[in-house]
Amino acid sequence: MASADLDTLRTAAHFTGMDTRHLQPGQILARGVIRYLRGFDLIGVLEFSPTRGKRVDVAALGPKGEIWVIECKSSRADFQTDTKWQDYLEWCDRFYFAVPTDFPTEILPSDHGLMFADGYGAEIIREALDDPLAAARRKKLTLKLARDAALRLHALSEATGRYADLDET
Repeated sequence: MASADLDTLRTAAHFTGMDTRHLQPGQILARGVIRYLRGFDLIGVLEFSPTRGKRVDVAALGPKGEIWVIECKSSRADFQTDTKWQDYLEWCDRFYFAVPTDFPTEILPSDHGLMFADGYGAEIIREALDDPLAAARRKKLTLKLARDAALRLHALSEATGRYADLDET
């Protein structure tokens, strides 16, 4: 099995269980964000790489093709040491920060969306501006999101031996 396939398998296995003991704080936030987004009919992909050298915490695809990026910041230090998040703005229609409720939100840029999150859900506190992607970039990202999600589902099927009973429920 190729190294990329092993990484995909590990990621799929990591995020399938209810046990959060082995998750990092940002991964716990991402789990809550993914659950919350389902209520808006947005399907999230964790640790998605829109292009080489970039990896967002959550990329979500909506029913009309809209793409959101959510960066999960678990602490002041997590935000202050991250110099990459601004590079993700060109890869989405809407950009949000997801933080725990005790996060010092005054340090976050006010021109981006804000969510409070925990391991079980999230809530939008400030809407993100809608900055539509160019059609060619949207198509490329949509295909990549679909293929990455399908690869992860395949890896999960291989790891669990479950094929026929996997559906959207």
